[in-house]
Amino acid sequence: MTEERWPGEERLVGTKEEELGPEVPADEVELGPGEEELAEPDGRPQSEPVPQAEAEPAPPEEQLEEEGDDAEAERDDDTPPPDEPPAEEDELPRLRPPGHAAGELSIPDGYGVVTGSSDGARRSVGVVVSRFNGEVTNRLLESALDELEVAGVARQSVTVVQVPGAFELPLGAMALAKTRRFACIVALGCVIRGETPHFDFVAGEAASGLQLAALETGIPVSFGVLTLESADQADDRVGKGAEAVRTALEMADLFSQLRASATA
Repeated sequence: MTEERWPGEERLVGTKEEELGPEVPADEVELGPGEEELAEPDGRPQSEPVPQAEAEPAPPEEQLEEEGDDAEAERDDDTPPPDEPPAEEDELPRLRPPGHAAGELSIPDGYGVVTGSSDGARRSVGVVVSRFNGEVTNRLLESALDELEVAGVARQSVTVVQVPGAFELPLGAMALAKTRRFACIVALGCVIRGETPHFDFVAGEAASGLQLAALETGIPVSFGVLTLESADQADDRVGKGAEAVRTALEMADLFSQLRASATA
């Protein structure tokens, strides 16, 4: 295909070339005295404006630095700081480790929650205590009776049953529970390890028997039995009697609420 020109176009091109003269490369331009200081890096005098279209691009290393700065700015805008967890993790409910008496649970709003109270007003409580290791069980009983008084349980509403040893505690607790006169039962005893396996049998049967008494009768039975390596360990643990009272009263109140909700 031949290139077509408009009539007179050659004259216009030739005239323009005559006016501007032949194009000379920038590095071959001869500068007069004193013109070096006024010259720009592209060979043009400083006084001559540089057309916008003819501006040279930045060197490759500067372009890479600018692109790197832009990319880093975008990452800073989109990526959360590493030290701060994402927002969704903060909204997750975080559960605390489970505990007894001193522990608490954090339950999200919107769920039905039933929890018992250790308030003992208008409740009758049965206490079964073993005479064996009486120097320890007497202190357990004293701790339990003090806690019952603080909880608001009247003395006439408390029945104390003595049994020979820890092995007989389940039978005594079962007998109290079957009377249906008590909202809960507190079992107190002490087993100290000796030189024979007797400790393991007594402690194990006492624990499983008390649990069985509660399961068969539906009456809460709390475990206030100390299992010690030596009698010296009792001093720091006689408060187990008060803890067993709080546990029994809390479970009794919980059962009462569940029965009330079932018949409502």
